[in-house]
Amino acid sequence: MQNTTSASDMLADGTDFGVLNGVEVRKGTVAAWVANAKKLESLRPTDPGYADLAAHLRQEAVKVKAVGVFDILTPRSPQLAAIIDGL
Repeated sequence: MQNTTSASDMLADGTDFGVLNGVEVRKGTVAAWVANAKKLESLRPTDPGYADLAAHLRQEAVKVKAVGVFDILTPRSPQLAAIIDGL
């Protein structure tokens, strides 16, 4: 019995997306979401681009949730917590 899951178990080589919990998730989605979350943390709510970035994070959070990230990790920032609240 195998006790670990590898990246190729989740998404076979040559495959660009998978369906997890009924949601189509493209490879790189979690990494992109984290990168954008870090960008949001460097902005103030009044900065240009903040609202668009927050909206994008909210839209993509559904996919990150489907992967299970929010089942084991909780955002430290109130801004990110508010974005994923209610998913």
